[in-house]
Amino acid sequence: MAVTAVVGAQWGDEGKGRVIDYLAQKADVVIRFQGGDNAGHTVINEFGKHALHLIPSGIFNPATANLIGSGCVVNPQSLLDEMAKLEQAGVVLDNLWISTRAQMVMPYHRQLDVLEEAARGKDTIGTTKRGIGPAYADKAARSGLRMGDLLQPDWLETRLDSALATVNRKIEILGGEPVSGDELYALCMQYRQKLGPRIVDSVPLVRRAYEAGRQILLEGQLGVMR
Repeated sequence: MAVTAVVGAQWGDEGKGRVIDYLAQKADVVIRFQGGDNAGHTVINEFGKHALHLIPSGIFNPATANLIGSGCVVNPQSLLDEMAKLEQAGVVLDNLWISTRAQMVMPYHRQLDVLEEAARGKDTIGTTKRGIGPAYADKAARSGLRMGDLLQPDWLETRLDSALATVNRKIEILGGEPVSGDELYALCMQYRQKLGPRIVDSVPLVRRAYEAGRQILLEGQLGVMR
Protein backbone atom coordinates (compact mmCIF):
# COMPACT_ATOMS: atom_id res chain seq x y z
CA MET A 1 0.00 0.00 0.00
CA ALA A 2 1.20 3.51 -0.77
CA VAL A 3 -0.42 6.90 -0.35
CA THR A 4 1.26 9.60 -2.44
CA ALA A 5 0.40 13.28 -2.16
CA VAL A 6 1.33 15.76 -4.89
CA VAL A 7 1.21 19.42 -3.87
CA GLY A 8 2.89 22.55 -5.20
CA ALA A 9 5.78 23.75 -3.06
CA GLN A 10 5.46 27.33 -4.32
CA TRP A 11 2.51 29.45 -5.53
CA GLY A 12 1.04 27.05 -8.10
CA ASP A 13 1.89 26.43 -11.77
CA GLU A 14 4.83 24.21 -10.83
CA GLY A 15 3.94 21.52 -13.38
CA LYS A 16 1.95 19.28 -11.04
CA GLY A 17 -0.35 18.20 -13.85
CA ARG A 18 2.35 16.32 -15.73
CA VAL A 19 3.59 14.55 -12.59
CA ILE A 20 0.08 13.68 -11.47
CA ASP A 21 -0.86 12.39 -14.93
CA TYR A 22 2.15 10.04 -14.86
CA LEU A 23 1.46 8.77 -11.34
CA ALA A 24 -2.28 8.43 -11.99
CA GLN A 25 -1.68 5.77 -14.63
CA LYS A 26 -0.44 3.45 -11.89
CA ALA A 27 -2.87 4.48 -9.13
CA ASP A 28 -5.93 2.55 -8.02
CA VAL A 29 -7.58 5.65 -6.53
CA VAL A 30 -6.98 9.33 -7.35
CA ILE A 31 -8.48 11.88 -4.96
CA ARG A 32 -8.83 15.62 -5.47
CA PHE A 33 -8.77 16.58 -1.81
CA GLN A 34 -9.16 20.40 -1.86
CA GLY A 35 -9.87 23.39 -4.06
CA GLY A 36 -12.46 24.26 -6.66
CA ASP A 37 -12.73 25.21 -10.32
CA ASN A 38 -10.59 28.34 -9.98
CA ALA A 39 -7.44 26.51 -11.14
CA GLY A 40 -6.64 23.31 -12.96
CA HIS A 41 -4.17 20.76 -14.22
CA THR A 42 -3.43 20.43 -17.92
CA VAL A 43 -3.13 16.88 -19.18
CA ILE A 44 -2.05 15.90 -22.71
CA ASN A 45 -2.58 12.32 -23.84
CA GLU A 46 -4.28 10.23 -26.52
CA PHE A 47 -7.59 11.96 -25.73
CA GLY A 48 -6.13 15.38 -26.52
CA LYS A 49 -5.28 18.36 -24.33
CA HIS A 50 -7.54 18.84 -21.32
CA ALA A 51 -7.57 21.37 -18.49
CA LEU A 52 -9.06 19.57 -15.48
CA HIS A 53 -10.48 21.93 -12.87
CA LEU A 54 -12.52 19.59 -10.68
CA ILE A 55 -12.18 16.08 -12.08
CA PRO A 56 -9.14 14.09 -10.85
CA SER A 57 -6.40 13.41 -13.39
CA GLY A 58 -6.83 9.66 -13.10
CA ILE A 59 -10.05 9.90 -15.10
CA PHE A 60 -8.22 8.79 -18.27
CA ASN A 61 -7.35 5.44 -16.67
CA PRO A 62 -10.47 3.22 -16.69
CA ALA A 63 -8.99 1.06 -13.93
CA THR A 64 -8.69 4.01 -11.53
CA ALA A 65 -11.42 5.20 -9.17
CA ASN A 66 -11.55 9.01 -9.17
CA LEU A 67 -12.97 10.88 -6.20
CA ILE A 68 -13.77 14.55 -5.75
CA GLY A 69 -13.17 14.62 -2.03
CA SER A 70 -14.77 16.23 0.99
CA GLY A 71 -12.28 19.11 1.08
CA CYS A 72 -13.35 20.37 -2.34
CA VAL A 73 -15.89 23.04 -3.20
CA VAL A 74 -17.88 21.95 -6.24
CA ASN A 75 -19.77 24.11 -8.69
CA PRO A 76 -22.18 21.50 -10.09
CA GLN A 77 -22.61 23.33 -13.40
CA SER A 78 -18.85 23.67 -13.92
CA LEU A 79 -18.49 19.97 -13.14
CA LEU A 80 -21.18 19.03 -15.66
CA ASP A 81 -19.53 21.20 -18.31
CA GLU A 82 -16.17 19.55 -17.65
CA MET A 83 -17.72 16.10 -17.82
CA ALA A 84 -19.38 16.92 -21.14
CA LYS A 85 -16.08 18.00 -22.72
CA LEU A 86 -14.39 14.79 -21.62
CA GLU A 87 -17.23 12.64 -22.91
CA GLN A 88 -17.06 14.42 -26.27
CA ALA A 89 -13.38 13.44 -26.41
CA GLY A 90 -14.28 9.80 -25.82
CA VAL A 91 -13.40 9.57 -22.13
CA VAL A 92 -15.58 7.14 -20.14
CA LEU A 93 -16.66 8.59 -16.80
CA ASP A 94 -17.95 5.44 -15.09
CA ASN A 95 -15.11 5.74 -12.56
CA LEU A 96 -15.94 9.23 -11.28
CA TRP A 97 -17.36 9.78 -7.78
CA ILE A 98 -18.19 12.79 -5.61
CA SER A 99 -18.07 12.86 -1.82
CA THR A 100 -21.34 13.59 -0.05
CA ARG A 101 -19.33 15.95 2.17
CA ALA A 102 -17.95 18.14 -0.63
CA GLN A 103 -19.33 21.67 -0.40
CA MET A 104 -21.40 23.13 -3.21
CA VAL A 105 -20.51 26.41 -4.88
CA MET A 106 -23.92 27.98 -5.39
CA PRO A 107 -24.78 30.76 -7.88
CA TYR A 108 -25.04 33.20 -4.97
CA HIS A 109 -21.43 32.44 -4.00
CA ARG A 110 -20.27 33.68 -7.40
CA GLN A 111 -22.56 36.67 -7.09
CA LEU A 112 -21.13 37.53 -3.67
CA ASP A 113 -17.60 37.07 -4.96
CA VAL A 114 -18.20 39.71 -7.65
CA LEU A 115 -20.00 42.13 -5.31
CA GLU A 116 -17.44 41.83 -2.52
CA GLU A 117 -14.54 42.32 -4.92
CA ALA A 118 -16.19 45.46 -6.34
CA ALA A 119 -16.76 46.79 -2.82
CA ARG A 120 -13.02 46.60 -2.11
CA GLY A 121 -12.37 49.37 -4.61
CA LYS A 122 -8.67 49.82 -5.28
CA ASP A 123 -7.84 47.15 -2.69
CA THR A 124 -9.10 44.22 -4.77
CA ILE A 125 -7.48 40.84 -4.11
CA GLY A 126 -7.71 39.56 -7.68
CA THR A 127 -10.28 36.85 -7.07
CA THR A 128 -11.28 34.67 -10.02
CA LYS A 129 -14.91 35.50 -9.13
CA ARG A 130 -15.86 31.82 -9.19
CA GLY A 131 -17.26 31.86 -5.66
CA ILE A 132 -14.51 29.79 -4.09
CA GLY A 133 -13.82 32.12 -1.15
CA PRO A 134 -17.48 32.64 -0.20
CA ALA A 135 -18.11 28.89 -0.46
CA TYR A 136 -15.26 28.06 1.90
CA ALA A 137 -16.43 30.85 4.22
CA ASP A 138 -19.87 29.20 4.39
CA LYS A 139 -18.23 25.86 5.09
CA ALA A 140 -16.36 27.36 8.05
CA ALA A 141 -19.57 29.02 9.24
CA ARG A 142 -21.46 25.70 8.94
CA SER A 143 -24.02 27.35 6.67
CA GLY A 144 -22.91 25.82 3.38
CA LEU A 145 -24.70 23.13 1.41
CA ARG A 146 -23.01 19.84 0.65
CA MET A 147 -23.29 17.62 -2.41
CA GLY A 148 -24.99 14.99 -0.27
CA ASP A 149 -27.82 17.43 0.42
CA LEU A 150 -28.93 16.96 -3.19
CA LEU A 151 -29.93 13.41 -2.28
CA GLN A 152 -32.41 14.65 0.37
CA PRO A 153 -34.76 17.14 -1.33
CA ASP A 154 -36.74 18.06 1.81
CA TRP A 155 -33.60 18.67 3.81
CA LEU A 156 -32.09 20.59 0.90
CA GLU A 157 -35.10 22.92 0.76
CA THR A 158 -34.81 23.63 4.48
CA ARG A 159 -31.07 24.31 4.18
CA LEU A 160 -31.62 26.59 1.18
CA ASP A 161 -34.24 28.65 3.00
CA SER A 162 -31.92 29.06 5.97
CA ALA A 163 -28.92 30.02 3.82
CA LEU A 164 -30.83 32.50 1.67
CA ALA A 165 -32.22 34.31 4.70
CA THR A 166 -28.67 35.49 5.39
CA VAL A 167 -27.25 35.50 1.87
CA ASN A 168 -29.93 37.76 0.41
CA ARG A 169 -29.36 40.34 3.14
CA LYS A 170 -25.66 40.43 2.25
CA ILE A 171 -26.42 40.70 -1.46
CA GLU A 172 -28.86 43.57 -0.96
CA ILE A 173 -26.41 45.47 1.26
CA LEU A 174 -23.83 45.16 -1.51
CA GLY A 175 -26.30 46.42 -4.11
CA GLY A 176 -27.15 43.14 -5.81
CA GLU A 177 -30.40 41.38 -6.70
CA PRO A 178 -31.68 38.84 -4.16
CA VAL A 179 -31.79 35.18 -5.14
CA SER A 180 -35.05 33.29 -5.72
CA GLY A 181 -35.27 30.24 -3.48
CA ASP A 182 -37.73 28.47 -5.80
CA GLU A 183 -35.51 28.94 -8.85
CA LEU A 184 -32.43 27.80 -6.98
CA TYR A 185 -34.21 24.72 -5.62
CA ALA A 186 -35.36 23.79 -9.15
CA LEU A 187 -31.78 24.15 -10.37
CA CYS A 188 -30.55 21.90 -7.58
CA MET A 189 -33.08 19.24 -8.59
CA GLN A 190 -31.56 19.29 -12.07
CA TYR A 191 -28.13 18.77 -10.54
CA ARG A 192 -29.54 15.91 -8.45
CA GLN A 193 -30.85 14.14 -11.53
CA LYS A 194 -27.55 14.43 -13.39
CA LEU A 195 -25.04 13.97 -10.57
CA GLY A 196 -26.97 12.03 -7.92
CA PRO A 197 -25.74 8.54 -8.91
CA ARG A 198 -22.12 9.69 -8.53
CA ILE A 199 -22.52 11.13 -5.03
CA VAL A 200 -21.24 8.63 -2.45
CA ASP A 201 -20.05 8.39 1.13
CA SER A 202 -16.31 8.63 0.47
CA VAL A 203 -15.19 7.30 3.87
CA PRO A 204 -15.82 3.58 3.23
CA LEU A 205 -14.59 3.93 -0.37
CA VAL A 206 -11.22 5.28 0.76
CA ARG A 207 -10.99 3.02 3.80
CA ARG A 208 -11.54 -0.13 1.74
CA ALA A 209 -8.87 0.92 -0.74
CA TYR A 210 -6.42 1.77 2.06
CA GLU A 211 -6.97 -1.48 3.97
CA ALA A 212 -6.66 -3.51 0.75
CA GLY A 213 -3.24 -1.98 0.09
CA ARG A 214 -4.27 -0.07 -3.02
CA GLN A 215 -2.19 2.69 -4.55
CA ILE A 216 -3.82 6.00 -3.56
CA LEU A 217 -2.84 9.31 -5.14
CA LEU A 218 -3.81 12.60 -3.49
CA GLU A 219 -4.02 15.41 -6.05
CA GLY A 220 -3.44 18.90 -4.67
CA GLN A 221 -4.40 22.23 -6.22
CA LEU A 222 -2.43 25.50 -6.35
CA GLY A 223 0.58 25.76 -4.00
CA VAL A 224 1.38 25.75 -0.30
CA MET A 225 2.70 29.34 -0.41
CA ARG A 226 -0.74 30.76 -1.27
